[in-house]
Amino acid sequence: MVRAIDYTLARRAVLAELAAGTRSRDDVCDAHPELLRAARNVGEPAGEPCPVCAGDGLVLVSYVFGDGLRRANGRCVADPAELEALQSRHDEFDRFVVEVCVACGWNHLGRRELRGRRHAVAEAPGSRRAGAGEVAGGPAVDGASDQSEGGRRG
Repeated sequence: MVRAIDYTLARRAVLAELAAGTRSRDDVCDAHPELLRAARNVGEPAGEPCPVCAGDGLVLVSYVFGDGLRRANGRCVADPAELEALQSRHDEFDRFVVEVCVACGWNHLGRRELRGRRHAVAEAPGSRRAGAGEVAGGPAVDGASDQSEGGRRG
């Protein structure tokens, strides 16, 4: 099981401010050149259009951070096998999944996952693994939705 925080509500708020004109496109399409480079070279297709420019260049980029990661701390992780290797070798680290549009520069933190041996739970035989947008056993955790929307999902 992966413990995760999903930032969908924060994303919706930013996009609503953009639509209302209280934020400019320059404010939200400000991806750092290194983030754009990672997105172009190792990003995984998000499977949906960019929420700002409606282009098809929206990708997901993962970074890992943790005190025990040493040289891997702060690295972009593109290969699922590398993430699994880190998971099996380290007690605890964070994985941050950022959505990035290579066309317009939109970028937003999508998820933060707590990873490592300390947080790994053995799966029951025959159970399926959680997908990119899920936590094992159900949909992605949306920590803010339980408080700000009275427990409803949007």
